[in-house]
Amino acid sequence: MTDPVSPQERAVELFHEVAHRVPAYRAFLREHGVDPQKITTFHDFTTLPLTTKDTYTRRHPLPDLCRDGLIGDMIAVSSGSTGTPSFWPRSTADEHAIAARFEQVFRDAFGARGRRTLAVVCFALGTWVGGLFTLACCRHLADRGYPITSVAPGNDMREILRVVPELAPYFDQVVLLGYPPFLKDVIDAGAAAGVPWAEYDLKLVTAGEVFSEEWRTLVCERAGIADPATATASLYGTADAGVLGNETPLSIGVRRFLATRPDAARELFGSTRLPTLVQYDPNSRLFETVAGTLVFTGDNGVPLIRYHIADDGGVVPYDRMLAFLADHGHHPPDPSPALPFVYVFGRGRFAVSYYGANVYPENVSVGLEQPEVNRAVTGKFVMEVVEDESRDRRLRVTVELAPGRSPSPALAESLAHSILTHLTRLNSEYAHYVPAGRRLPEVHLRPTADPEYFPPGVKHRYTRP
Repeated sequence: MTDPVSPQERAVELFHEVAHRVPAYRAFLREHGVDPQKITTFHDFTTLPLTTKDTYTRRHPLPDLCRDGLIGDMIAVSSGSTGTPSFWPRSTADEHAIAARFEQVFRDAFGARGRRTLAVVCFALGTWVGGLFTLACCRHLADRGYPITSVAPGNDMREILRVVPELAPYFDQVVLLGYPPFLKDVIDAGAAAGVPWAEYDLKLVTAGEVFSEEWRTLVCERAGIADPATATASLYGTADAGVLGNETPLSIGVRRFLATRPDAARELFGSTRLPTLVQYDPNSRLFETVAGTLVFTGDNGVPLIRYHIADDGGVVPYDRMLAFLADHGHHPPDPSPALPFVYVFGRGRFAVSYYGANVYPENVSVGLEQPEVNRAVTGKFVMEVVEDESRDRRLRVTVELAPGRSPSPALAESLAHSILTHLTRLNSEYAHYVPAGRRLPEVHLRPTADPEYFPPGVKHRYTRP
C-alpha cells in the first residue's frame, strides 16, 4: 500500500501541473528565472516568488490565467473593495471543493444530515461571488443527500421577511447565509415585524468581515439562539479562491475563550485584537505565512500558487493549539476536527491611522454592541480622521441609527464614551499614542440607509480615507 500524499506534496504536484498547463504562470516563472524542473521538494516550493493581483493576475489576459488558456463555465466578479473589480472563472469542480466547507458546517455544527433545513441565501445576487456561489454549494449538499431546500431572496430585506415566515414552518431549522451586519438588520427588522425567530431554530452563516464575540452574543440573543458555537459559523474566503476555511464549534469555543483572555490572545496571535479564527483543510488550500501575512496555494478556475492575499494573520497547527489551550486551563469538550487553524486580522489598509495608532473597525464595533446603547443603532458605522479649521485632527465615527430612532446629543455622547471605553481597552496603541484630550471620538448620527454613508444594497465600508 502506498503512503498517502501529504498536503505539501500535493502543492508541489499542483505547481508542476500549473507550470505546464497555465500560460500566464509559465510566463511568470520565465520572468523570474525559475526552472520548474528544479522544484522537486516542498522546501524548493517555498522559494518560489509570490503571486499577487498586481504581479500576476492583472498582468495577463483572462484566458492565459486558466488551464490550457480556456475560461471556465462561469465567471464571478470581486467586490472591488481594494480597487478595480477582478474576474474569476469558476467551474463545477470548484463548487464541489468549496461545498465541502459548507458541508462541514451544515453536518457537524447544524446537524443537517437528519434535519429538514431551509437555507436562505441573503448575499447579493448577480455577478458578485457570494450569492450564486453560495446557492450552488447549498444545492450540491442536497445532491449529496442532505434534506436541504434553498431559497435565494438575495439582500432584498422585504423579500426575505416575506418568504421566511411562509416557508419556515415546513422545516426543522432555518439557516440564514449573508454578510454579518445585513443578517443583524434582517433579525432586527424581523423581530420588529413580529417574526418568531426563536420558533425557527435559526442558524447563521456569515462571511466578509471580522466581528466581535460581543456581536455574536448580541445577535444570537435577538434571534433566540441558545448555543452560538453550534448555531453560527463564519466563512473565510476570497473572490480569488472561494472559501478558504470555516469556523467550527471548536474554533468558536476557542475564540470565545480568548475573547475573555486578552493576554492569552496576545501571546497566541501577537496582538490583543481578536482575529477571525477558522480551521482549514490543507489538502484543499495550503497556507503559509510570510512576514505576518497569509499566502495560500489552491486549485480553482484560476489555479493560484503561493498567492499573496495581503491579509494579516498566521497559522496555528492543531496540536500546538490544543497544547496552548491546556497551558491556559482550557480543555475543549469536543476537540474535533483535527485540522489546523488559520487566523485573519484582515488588511491594514482597512484601518485608519490616528496619532500613529491604527484604529480597526472591530475596536469600535464592541462599543456599539453594549447593552446600554445597542438597541439605538444598527451596528454599522464609518470611521474617518478629519481636520478642523485649526488643522487639529479628530477621530470621527458616523453611526447608523436603528429604524425609527432619532438623533440626540445625549445618544451621541453615550455612544462616544462607550466606544472610547472599549477602544482603549482593546487597542493599546490608541491608549498610549493618542493624547488624553483627543481620545474621545466625535460621533455623528445618521438615519437608517442614509444614502451618503449607509446606502442600501451595497457592501458596507467601515473606513473613509
